[in-house]
Amino acid sequence: MAHPAPADLYPTPYERGNQNQTTQWTECIAFYERLAADFPRTLHFFQMGVADNGLPLHAGIVSGDGAFDRAQIKADGRPVFFNNNGIHPGEPEGIDACMALVRDFCTQPERLAALGNTVFLFIPVYNVDGCTNRQSTSRVNQLGPEQFGFRANGRNLDLNRDFIKCDSLAAQAFNTFFTAWDPDVMVDTHTSNGADYQYTMTLINTQTDKLGGGLGSFLRDTMLPDIYRAMAERGWPTCPYVNPIRATPDDGIEDFLEVPRFSTGYAALHHCIGFMPETHMLKPFADRYASMRTLVEVVLAFTVSHAAQIQNLRRAARAGASTQRRWPLLWQPDTSRPAAFRFKGYAAVHRPSVLGAYSRLAYDRSQPWERDIPWYNRCVPTLEVDTPKWYLIPQAWREVIERLQCNGVVVQRLASDQTLQAQVYRIVNVVSRAQAYEGHLFHDAVEVSQHTESIQAHAGDAVVDLAQPNARYAVETLEPQAHDSFFRWGFFNSILEKKEAYSDYVFEDTALEMLQTEPELRARFDAWKQAFPARAAKQEDVLDFIFSHGQRFHEPEWRRYPVVGLSEVKLGEDC
Repeated sequence: MAHPAPADLYPTPYERGNQNQTTQWTECIAFYERLAADFPRTLHFFQMGVADNGLPLHAGIVSGDGAFDRAQIKADGRPVFFNNNGIHPGEPEGIDACMALVRDFCTQPERLAALGNTVFLFIPVYNVDGCTNRQSTSRVNQLGPEQFGFRANGRNLDLNRDFIKCDSLAAQAFNTFFTAWDPDVMVDTHTSNGADYQYTMTLINTQTDKLGGGLGSFLRDTMLPDIYRAMAERGWPTCPYVNPIRATPDDGIEDFLEVPRFSTGYAALHHCIGFMPETHMLKPFADRYASMRTLVEVVLAFTVSHAAQIQNLRRAARAGASTQRRWPLLWQPDTSRPAAFRFKGYAAVHRPSVLGAYSRLAYDRSQPWERDIPWYNRCVPTLEVDTPKWYLIPQAWREVIERLQCNGVVVQRLASDQTLQAQVYRIVNVVSRAQAYEGHLFHDAVEVSQHTESIQAHAGDAVVDLAQPNARYAVETLEPQAHDSFFRWGFFNSILEKKEAYSDYVFEDTALEMLQTEPELRARFDAWKQAFPARAAKQEDVLDFIFSHGQRFHEPEWRRYPVVGLSEVKLGEDC
C-alpha cells in the first residue's frame, strides 16, 4: 500500500496552487506550527520578537537530534546555517521554498540525517508587516506570483537598509537574534530588477576583500566556485548579480558593494559568510522558486561538508580583529584586475519609443549570446585609519551604546569622573542627501580633522576596548567616515547645530572687537573676504563667519564628534 507523499500530507500553498501562488503570512505560520507539533524532535518554532505593526515575528530551528537549546548548541560548537526570508515580501520565492524544505526535513529521515550536527536556523517571514500588505501591483517589472506582499514594513522602511540604524522593531530583534545565534553562513532570499539575461538565479555574496583574511579568500577561491559548479550540475546555471558597469552587461559587471546596511554587509561585521540570491524578475515564478530552493540546498550542503574549516576561519578572523589597529573604512571596486565570466545574455537593441521622441533599450530573446565578459570582483580600500585602544562614548548617546551591546560588543562603564587625554574628531564638512533616505538625513560624504585634547569624562560613560572579537562592528559604526557609521545615519546630527545666535545690530560692534583681539580670526577673515568678495558684501554672511570662527563665542560641542579615542583610562565594570 502506497503512503502519501509529504507534499500531500503537508502541502504548501505554492504546491496546492498553480505554481504561481505564494503563501499568506497567517497560513505560513500555521503551517510551521503544525509541523512543530507533529515533529517536536525535529523542528522548534518560536516567537523571536514583534514587528512594528504589533504582529509576532517568528523563527525556527531544525536539528537532527532534537537539540534546540541555543546555549548548548553554541557550547558544543555546532555549525549554524541561517536562512532569512521575506525581508521583501514582494520577492517571496524564498518564503515558499523554505516551507517545503523544512517540511522535507521533518518527513524525510535521510534528508535530516544529511545535516549531521549542523542546525538549520530560519526566519520564515522577516518583514511581517509587508507580507500582510498583500496586493499584485507593487512589483512593476516582475512576472508573478499572482499576489504578494509589499517591500516596506509598517513604518514604510525597507528592512534591507535597516540593519545598522535599527529604526524598526524587526531590526532590533534581528540584531539580538543574529548575534546570539552567531551563524556561520547566511542565505537571505531576494528577487532582482535590472537587465535581461538567460539566468534565473544570480548571486550576491559578502564581498570577499571586504570580508578579508583567510575567510574572504576561502569564499572567493573555494566556496563560490563550488556553488556555481553545483548549481550548473543541478540545472540552474548561476551568475554573479548583474550589476553592469555601463547600460548593459555586454561591457562587464562589477560586484555589488554591500555595505553594512544590507544583510550581507551586516553579516560581514560578525565575520559571517553571507549570500543574497537574486532570482530574475522576468522568469516564471515556478522557475524562481525551484532555483531558490536549489541554491539554499547547495549552500547548505557545502556548509555541512566544510563546517569545521569555516568555523576555524571565523575564529581566526575574530582573533585577528581583537589585535588589529589599522582598519579600512571605505571601499571601491578595483578596476585594475578584472576576472572573466562566461556570461549568457541576450542581444541589447535600441528601438524608437512609441511614447516619445527617443530611443529605448530592449533585450531580444531571439538573439541569445554566450561569451566572456569582464567581471570586476575585487575591491580595494580607499580610506584606512589607525584606531585607538579604546573608544569612549558619553552616556548621553544611549541609542548608540544599546546597538553596540545588541551586537555583542563588550561595553564597560567608568566608575568615576576622570580627566583624560583623548583623540577627538571635528566634523569639517558633510554632504547630505537632498531628500530623506529610509527615514534619515543620510550623509554621503564626511570630512573630519583630528587632534588631541583634554576632556572631562563622567562616571557611567561607556568605554569600548577594541581588544575584543567584536571590534569590527564597533569600528565600522563609530568611525564617522565609515560607509554606514552611526554618524552618517544621523545619530549625532545635533552636534552639527550651533545652539546660540546673535542680533546683528548688537553683534556688529562685538565682531569688530573680536577681529581686533583675535589675530588668527582676523587673518582668516581677510582671506575669506578676498576669496568671496560677493559674500563679503552681505552683512549676514560677514557676521556669520566671524561668529562661527571666532573664539569668544565658541561652543566646544559644535561639530565636535562625541565619541573619542583613548590610550589609557581607569575602567569600571562591564555592562
